[in-house]
Amino acid sequence: MKEKLLLIPGPTPVHPRIINRLSLPTVSHVGPEMVIELKGAVENLKKIVDCSSGEAFIVAGAGTLAMEMAVLNMIGRGEKALIISHGYFGERMVDIFRAFDLEAEVLTAPWGKGVYPEELERKLKQSTYAAVICTHVDTATGTCAPIKEFASLLRHREELLIVDGVCATGGIEEFMDSWGIDVILTAAQKCFGAPPGLAILVASPRAMEKRKALKSIPAYYADLLRWLPIMQDPSKYFSTPCVNEIRAFYEATLIVLEEGLEKRFNRHRQIARAIRVALKELGFSFFTDEAFLAPTLSVVRYPQGIDDKKFRQTLYDKGVVVAGGLGSTAGQVFRMGHMGNISHEQVVYALEAIEKTLISLNFPVMTGTAVEAAQPYLEGKQPS
Repeated sequence: MKEKLLLIPGPTPVHPRIINRLSLPTVSHVGPEMVIELKGAVENLKKIVDCSSGEAFIVAGAGTLAMEMAVLNMIGRGEKALIISHGYFGERMVDIFRAFDLEAEVLTAPWGKGVYPEELERKLKQSTYAAVICTHVDTATGTCAPIKEFASLLRHREELLIVDGVCATGGIEEFMDSWGIDVILTAAQKCFGAPPGLAILVASPRAMEKRKALKSIPAYYADLLRWLPIMQDPSKYFSTPCVNEIRAFYEATLIVLEEGLEKRFNRHRQIARAIRVALKELGFSFFTDEAFLAPTLSVVRYPQGIDDKKFRQTLYDKGVVVAGGLGSTAGQVFRMGHMGNISHEQVVYALEAIEKTLISLNFPVMTGTAVEAAQPYLEGKQPS
């Protein structure tokens, strides 16, 4: 099958270096190769999220497992959390609380919009919580939360700040030590550009103290204290890890650090701006409020007369895969990921494919318009 350019909001295109790591023979889960590479992945991950003295956990599972791990290890019976929800995955966090009969209040924004810092500030004046939990970028709505400002409001309070970074970590700034984030939960397949299969969590010293203070939690596999000895010494055994996937993720963290964090974050902003300028030229608009646009994906409204299924199928036939809308946005938008190790050449290829798709659907487009609009941003000649 001819390879397609995968521009859904994750998984993202996998760099040949990472694919090569996946192709290596499987080694012992407690052998010397795994000891070196799992320890390396843990240390690199901590550098990427600015966590000098906390603990990182990389286990087999999906981002949803990482969400569950964060909740069960940080929220005890009788405690109450505040969930900031601006989309599908904020709602999923609420569902996780309900599944374990834990208490939470919800501070909600309409889909496509976000919660402003002053709204959180007013809420914090009314009550106290064990933790404040927020999705950094919601993959259904494209909303990017002002996490740095939220962290500033919580800096001298007792609440833990738990950030769902699944669609942000490694592509957008998330600085645990300098900002005051206590937990970042994430996954391998989005901004890191590795294949799916890993649930990832980084906990500050304060967060680890909270876990140790809980006498018991309703989890076994998801208990951080069972995994802690393995993360500190991978030659020990608790449960068999995803050996090849961890080796691939280690390579992904090396790519992030080789590029440099500032350069990588700027590249994500630059590509996002280029794509949005180009799509506007073609007649598209955006579902997400401009104040909350994310550098990692765009939720795109169709021009009048374009059918969702026909557009996405035709675009697929031309070599590019985008995702449909979730929930109430289904049929109204497509979701385009632009994160991870995506190159400028891939962006140009995608824009040309979108132009050809519109032409196939008899929508009036002048060939080359999109790429011409995007080029100054891709070349760094316009502010990102």
